Amino acid sequence: MELGFIGLGKMGMNMVTRLRRDNHRVVVFDRSADLVKQAEGQGCVAASSLAEMIGKLAAPRTVWIMVPSGAPTEETVTAVAALLQPGDTIVDGGNTRFHDDVRRAADLKKKQLHYVDAGTSGGIWGLKVGYCLMIGGEDAPVKRLAPVFTTLAPENGWAHVGGHGAGHYVKMVHNGIEYSMMQGYAEGFELMSKSEYNLNLGRVADLWMHGSVVRSWLLELAVDALKDDPKLDKLKGFVQDSGEGRWMIADAIEKDVPVPTLTTALFTRFRSRQDQSFAEKMLAALRNAFGGHAVRR
Repeated sequence: MELGFIGLGKMGMNMVTRLRRDNHRVVVFDRSADLVKQAEGQGCVAASSLAEMIGKLAAPRTVWIMVPSGAPTEETVTAVAALLQPGDTIVDGGNTRFHDDVRRAADLKKKQLHYVDAGTSGGIWGLKVGYCLMIGGEDAPVKRLAPVFTTLAPENGWAHVGGHGAGHYVKMVHNGIEYSMMQGYAEGFELMSKSEYNLNLGRVADLWMHGSVVRSWLLELAVDALKDDPKLDKLKGFVQDSGEGRWMIADAIEKDVPVPTLTTALFTRFRSRQDQSFAEKMLAALRNAFGGHAVRR
């Protein structure tokens, strides 16, 4: 197949490389001319503008958008839609809130354009092992794009999970679970780091990868991290979030579904970004005030 591809960041570049390995024709555009040139070296067709990219595609055209979520994606979808023709398809492979997918699909339908949301998991390892793809949208464009999904995913690694927004909804929940799993590992390893047994944490992590019920790819990544930096001295405990955890909590509130593990994991990330917590200063002040407990000035 052929498709246009917008966004050649860490994931985007690996995705077009994987597509080219399976001989798909990929016309690429990115604001960085250097990244476009790098993709051209992988066998992609270069374009210096959105209009040029679309002009190099045969109808019915497919354009895959892989740019940061929020305004960059919204602006790109609008710009691409203005250049496409009835019967063409836009695929959003970024981290978009599913409500936006539903709105966009309805707007694009008025122009007789198809919209597919592709929740994409795999990170920088996707080039080697493939991407797990959670696809939302109408049957016809999804079926037409099956060869692309099959190339990007490992065996049994993609599924059409429902209508518009379903792909990003499933990806949102996936990321919420991911937050919770990582928090569980983080807390367990912190406790072991303070053990009187002087544990080799890398060895323990590797041990758990062999037959343990807590083995996972995340734990495998922990093995690698601890091998390189056994006490994680090279890192600061500053953890960002990409938005899906917040969206999942909001959705859970709407549905009266308790998600305490995810909520704790997300709030712990918030705390990691504070050099000094006002709340903890208040705790210290109150303990000192009512009980004369010592404080540090």
